[in-house]
Amino acid sequence: MAEPVVDGSVAAGFEGVRDEFVANFVERGDVGAALAVHVDGEMVVDLWGGVVDPATGRKWERDTPGLVYSVTKGATAVVVNLLAERGELDLDSPVASYWPEFGAGGKDRVTVAQLLSHQAGLPVPTEPLTRADLLAGTPVVEALARQEPLWEPGTRHGYHALTFGWLTGELVRRATGRSLGTVFAEEVAGPLGLDFWIGLPRDRAAAVAPLINGVPDPAALDAITDPAARELVLRVVGALSDPTSLFARTLSTNGALPTPDAGSWNDPDVYAMEQPAANGITTARSLSRLYAACVGEVDGVRILSEKALDRARVEQVRGPDEVLIAESRFGIGFQLGTAGAPLLGDGSFGHAGAGGALGFGDATARVGFGYVQNQLGASLVGEPRTAALIAALSQALR
Repeated sequence: MAEPVVDGSVAAGFEGVRDEFVANFVERGDVGAALAVHVDGEMVVDLWGGVVDPATGRKWERDTPGLVYSVTKGATAVVVNLLAERGELDLDSPVASYWPEFGAGGKDRVTVAQLLSHQAGLPVPTEPLTRADLLAGTPVVEALARQEPLWEPGTRHGYHALTFGWLTGELVRRATGRSLGTVFAEEVAGPLGLDFWIGLPRDRAAAVAPLINGVPDPAALDAITDPAARELVLRVVGALSDPTSLFARTLSTNGALPTPDAGSWNDPDVYAMEQPAANGITTARSLSRLYAACVGEVDGVRILSEKALDRARVEQVRGPDEVLIAESRFGIGFQLGTAGAPLLGDGSFGHAGAGGALGFGDATARVGFGYVQNQLGASLVGEPRTAALIAALSQALR
């Protein structure tokens, strides 16, 4: 296969990162993608390549935005931790102190920190809701407020794949009088000059790179030789294929909004709603810049202080996830590294998105990292594209 056209540049010493970015197209199925990395506030990797849409051949450009699924949770975590730093939210206070209706059904003692670390027991609504209800938002928020938790809050954790967005969005609205997307736009994206939206203006919809569904490789399971890993993957695959499982119900909101699924999400109505868990739309450069401004200054702007970032990175939960089955580990809204996805090390924090996108920072290496793509991955074990990029970056930083 001919080497794809990749534009952009890398600083001296980061050539290996470019090599792996190219290899993602040649060996790992990328169609269109971009990668950006900041170190100490300076961009050292700025790459893009491939096509936005194979049907038209439109090229991926430096400023092409994509929908990044749960990478959005990292931006939401920045907002909540910023508000906590300013005293507008208390991480240890009950959510119900800001949103009284939330206290129904035995949830009166759920703290903001527990909500942000997936301990509230609300990974999926138990009331029937339509796609229209989800797009409207308010019916979901009201249903979750009434709902009894699926487990005693604070005793276990389970990934709130989509409900995280409606819950944190309402919490921020009650605390500030503004929507979370508005706070992000005014307090984060604006000062940093980011192309990053939680609730995309409709006149920008045509610029978004449509997602492309991934196709699982049946032979991938045969390549897993470790018995424990193989058993875990089989359990996950089984849960995904069972529409009644908590895993499948959570990732699809009971089938009303399947995730990841290009057909469900390549929709201007979905782009436009504020779903602070999953419908963020951004570029790799903006994603990297966001995290760079959490670990230091970028053009004189820092978003989270060192103290606030240290608090946000304190491990809240770790271990088997009630929803994902595999191990997960969270701080205040941020994913933290695990044995299966260590990022750059103990200083790393951020969030991956279903299908491949990834944004993270590293407080030790003072790194901001952003990868955005249109081809949804379908790997049974991890995400080989970002794993290869991170390994090359780690080598370049030595």
